[in-house]
Amino acid sequence: MRELFDPPEGLSHPDPTRRAQIQMKKPLPKRFYEQASIAASDEGHGIHLDGRPVKTPAKRALVVPTKMLAEIICGEWQAQAEVIDPSTMPVTRLVNTAIDGVADDQAAVFEDIVKFSGSDMVCYRADSPAELVKRQAERWDPVLDWAASTHGARFILVEGIMPQDQPTEAIEALGRALRRYDTPLELAALHTITTLTGSALLTIAYADGFLEADEAWSLAHLDEDWTIEHWGTDLEAEARRQKRLIELQAAVAVFSALRPVA
Repeated sequence: MRELFDPPEGLSHPDPTRRAQIQMKKPLPKRFYEQASIAASDEGHGIHLDGRPVKTPAKRALVVPTKMLAEIICGEWQAQAEVIDPSTMPVTRLVNTAIDGVADDQAAVFEDIVKFSGSDMVCYRADSPAELVKRQAERWDPVLDWAASTHGARFILVEGIMPQDQPTEAIEALGRALRRYDTPLELAALHTITTLTGSALLTIAYADGFLEADEAWSLAHLDEDWTIEHWGTDLEAEARRQKRLIELQAAVAVFSALRPVA
């Protein structure tokens, strides 16, 4: 099958805006198929285009473990119009990244998520104004309390922007919590959420069910929203935020589709 997406290094670029720029450099191929469908096998659920299996950019089988996730991917393929636009297929792109990249080096992705906790956003607090200090405490402290009581991960607060080392025991405890999510697809989704929110604590709180995805997103933008309330919004910044939100929603869709149905 002809190449439809960027090579893995383009797909795995950590900046979603840069990913979109990479995609835009390539002419969009015309849609060449009539029907996207799901094909179940012993390996999982694959995506077929007019009966032909879809491959990742690295020529691996695009096969996922749950029908729910396959349905989302299939829907992205079926929704393409005259051309195939990868920018409108964020779930497919993320799954490609998991299969072609994360699967080959899960340990590095795991460690990168854990590394965020060493300078986690929710630990860094403003010293003024008083209203912002209060809002940070009211909205972020419950996450820190949850991490301490549930996982024994006791992080310390840092006032200002100067970096300060977190207790090794806290970082290790958060790492143990993350080890429950040990598949390439789970790690790819959680890594995306971590980079977009700037917080491993918010990410694991979401994964564990302590936070809903929209709560984590709101908490990640507490300082930004404060600025908007007092100084107004910037249209370019808002456009970038919307692009990041689409990426986060795709990661949440992948992670949720891997969960067993109660």
